[in-house]
Amino acid sequence: MKTLLKNISPFNNKMEMSSALFIVKKLIAFLLCYVAGMLLAEIIVIVIHFAMGYNVLQGEMLDFQTMLLMKYYGDIIFIAVMLLYWKVVEKKSLSMIGFNKRFGSYFIGIGISVFLLAISIGGIMILGKIECRGIFENINVFMLLLFVGGFIIQGAMEEVLCRGFLLHTLKEKVSLPLAVLISSAIFILPHGSSLFSGEFIYGIIGIINLFLISIIFSFLTIMQKSIWAACGLHSFWNAILYSVLGLNLSGNDEMSTAVFNMQSIGENIWNGGIYGIEASVVTTVVLGAFAMVLWVCGIKRVRNNAKN
Repeated sequence: MKTLLKNISPFNNKMEMSSALFIVKKLIAFLLCYVAGMLLAEIIVIVIHFAMGYNVLQGEMLDFQTMLLMKYYGDIIFIAVMLLYWKVVEKKSLSMIGFNKRFGSYFIGIGISVFLLAISIGGIMILGKIECRGIFENINVFMLLLFVGGFIIQGAMEEVLCRGFLLHTLKEKVSLPLAVLISSAIFILPHGSSLFSGEFIYGIIGIINLFLISIIFSFLTIMQKSIWAACGLHSFWNAILYSVLGLNLSGNDEMSTAVFNMQSIGENIWNGGIYGIEASVVTTVVLGAFAMVLWVCGIKRVRNNAKN
């Protein structure tokens, strides 16, 4: 038992163990960093509230918009904790977690987010399940930019944890498909509560779409040999959907500020109901098709490298 506990301890970087134990070890390390980041972020939020004269113990909180921004910008704590663990315990460079000199691929990710959203939302609009009611007047540009900055951090945080840490460490010991599957499953878990807040069918479609987008994130990370493209796609998918188009983001329908006034027409599997287009079957088709394209491109690249 002592040897077992020593092997799965997240405070060493031993590799000499079975694949099953190695997976458990990395999941424990992931959980440790996540909980540590969450506790630090909560403490900082509480301190800020008290410093501003709010007694959180009595339920006094800042407004929804400010709290949402604090949540997004607070995700930098999770990134810091994970990178610290990566350097101190894993003893690896930042380039090995995916932060290398290929920063230009970040803009590839942004371009992909625009393309996927345009096809998905365009298809739903053709079906008459989303309509554009024009552009909002008196757009709060400063607040909009604040939210875009928050989404940049929030998307990067999830990619550092799921693709940067989990995917990169797991594929050292287990097969690549299994590493992708596990990192994707962990990526989906935190979204569970909002996914099933509405009708069951939307939750099922949402899980399928989350799995597909996670596969795309993983393919991009592997093909680009960095997490920059995945970060760009993830962050700007959220930013464009919420702060530009004004649509629901992962079930969050409390709009802060946006450019376009786009509205879902009714609740159905075409627009994803209260969860938004991320629970739409149109999005499923678009993400599935793009994942297949990346898969085929990846196979061709492997074959070309083998020939060379």
